[in-house]
Amino acid sequence: MSKRFEELDWSRTPIGEISLRRRVEPVLGVEVFEARLDEDFLMSSLFTVAEIALADLGLAQLLGADFDVVVGGLGLGYTAHAVLADRRVRSLTVVEALPEVIGWHERGLLPVAADLTSDPRCHLAPGDFFDLVRSGSSFGPAAPERVHAILVDIDHTPQHVLHPSHADLYTPAGLRRLSERLLPGGVFALWSDDPPDPAFTEVLDQVFVAPAAHVVPFANALTGGESTNTVYVAATPAG
Repeated sequence: MSKRFEELDWSRTPIGEISLRRRVEPVLGVEVFEARLDEDFLMSSLFTVAEIALADLGLAQLLGADFDVVVGGLGLGYTAHAVLADRRVRSLTVVEALPEVIGWHERGLLPVAADLTSDPRCHLAPGDFFDLVRSGSSFGPAAPERVHAILVDIDHTPQHVLHPSHADLYTPAGLRRLSERLLPGGVFALWSDDPPDPAFTEVLDQVFVAPAAHVVPFANALTGGESTNTVYVAATPAG
């Protein structure tokens, strides 16, 4: 197999065939890690600005220190890595539905994997984030019942979900269940691949305080232009 391309892992899962690939990007000459679900791209190490912004924008809303944080969706690990860069964070639980993805990190296949697995604050917890919110079950053995921040990067958008069972989270009832897992003044932040959706911001406004949609621009080396993602940030009442 060429050193310019390598399939690091492949597995058949309940939601499709997932693979992790490493390649050298010919234009930029950099090493790129990509995850695919069937033939769809899930994530790429070329585009991590918004994943990092999900952590930075969410945690920026918190005052104080000793924060307990939950991240829904491990992926390539960049959101979790950015959370751990904030020294105010006391604990991080990353909930990931696919054990194969956790295995990528435990095997050190990804650039930031060692930083996650070696940090005693970080716990990679297998589980269906949506089902845990729906049922009120613990996010993981190290996660308190209520936390300071919940950051989610799983679906493409609130309307374009990876599985139909995810859709109920993005309703007023689903978001109320999620808000009950946050402390007063706690923060919910969500990554989306689409531009800001006023209809979803209105749904957030039914549950949270002062929701905002942040447009995150980043250079797209593949197109030679600029692309954007959206990070929604909202909080529970502080009182």
